[in-house]
Amino acid sequence: MIIERALGERMITHTLTIVRAWLTELGENNPYEQAFRDIDTQYRSMFNEWLTSDDPSREERLDALTGDTYRMVDAVHVALRLKRGLSPVMHGFNKDNPKSVMRYFANCVSLTENDYKWFFDTMNNADEGATALMAVAALAKNIRDCFSEEAMLAIIEGINGDNHIVAEQCLANTILLMAHYDVRIDFFPQLQNAFAEAIASMGDEGDEAFQTICALVRSTKVNWKERFNSGEMEKSELPPELQTLLEMTEDDDNNITDIMSWVPESEQEYMQGMIQVLPDTWVFDYIINGDEERSRQVAMTYLSVGYMDLLWEHIDQASQYLRKQLRKGSVSPLDYINYGHCMLLQGDRLMAYENYRVARQLCKNSKDFFHLFRPGRRALVDHGVPLEQVYFLEDQLLTV
Repeated sequence: MIIERALGERMITHTLTIVRAWLTELGENNPYEQAFRDIDTQYRSMFNEWLTSDDPSREERLDALTGDTYRMVDAVHVALRLKRGLSPVMHGFNKDNPKSVMRYFANCVSLTENDYKWFFDTMNNADEGATALMAVAALAKNIRDCFSEEAMLAIIEGINGDNHIVAEQCLANTILLMAHYDVRIDFFPQLQNAFAEAIASMGDEGDEAFQTICALVRSTKVNWKERFNSGEMEKSELPPELQTLLEMTEDDDNNITDIMSWVPESEQEYMQGMIQVLPDTWVFDYIINGDEERSRQVAMTYLSVGYMDLLWEHIDQASQYLRKQLRKGSVSPLDYINYGHCMLLQGDRLMAYENYRVARQLCKNSKDFFHLFRPGRRALVDHGVPLEQVYFLEDQLLTV
């Protein structure tokens, strides 16, 4: 993440300092030394030029050099993973074994042309939809761990595949990956262009992508595995993707457990983090595209899972929605906290305190409560609540 932050600000020297240690670990005569020296030389030359002259093309050149640096960093990272044994050297996979497919596409850091050919053929084969879903999910996880332009473009290409279920999964993964690597997008215009072309070819003015964003947000509040295993949800009530996967693996209990971790517990924190940063990313802005109705809908979708960040400027709408939710029952402490925020901003301190108090009582302890309450503190102050009043409330809510 240090490299991501450094390159996000185009601070190439900071990045090269880290990569230098990686190259030392790889040993002498590694194939990346020349690329490292070329980037270092170009960057120093560009800085020397800046000291003495103005060049209107410098920003564009610096962006291109930053993209080249990203590519070099990714290549070195792959080599380092292999050397450290963090990723096995893969030797193909058994296409008839779901676990083999998932393991290969999740761990192989050097996919071959044949791998990509199989990937595309499978995505467009109606009889192999379940296998394609596994490969797409595994490859997306691999990209998160070890970025690859080629693999990213492969998933983007799947957005317009023949199997609409697989295409939807490709779209969802592309949106999340675009958010994950948002800092890189400016330096990889081919990814931006490929995604834009894929959305445009849908012919629905991006509505399917917008609905996918809303579905991704809502999914952070759903644990399919828990609900299915507890008997709360029947197989017929599962999303079509999971029904297909279960049908493929229903004779293997171990596979069922793995497949039902469609949004695994280990991924919950990651998903929630991506959902929180998504509104600040290029892909979100592109899909919403300034449409007020879409902005309102997605803001309400975020509010439905507890995030009020998009509605601080529309407290009346937020309070109206939350009031209905509270009347329905089966709400979380965060719903009460958010409604308390609305009441406080509307001047009803007593009602605000009562909702905060209920939320505090629903939490196991004060630490859990303040973990939910304090992220909104800055917004309350920014919207006119004196900081000392926020502290005053927090103090009273410590032991209720």
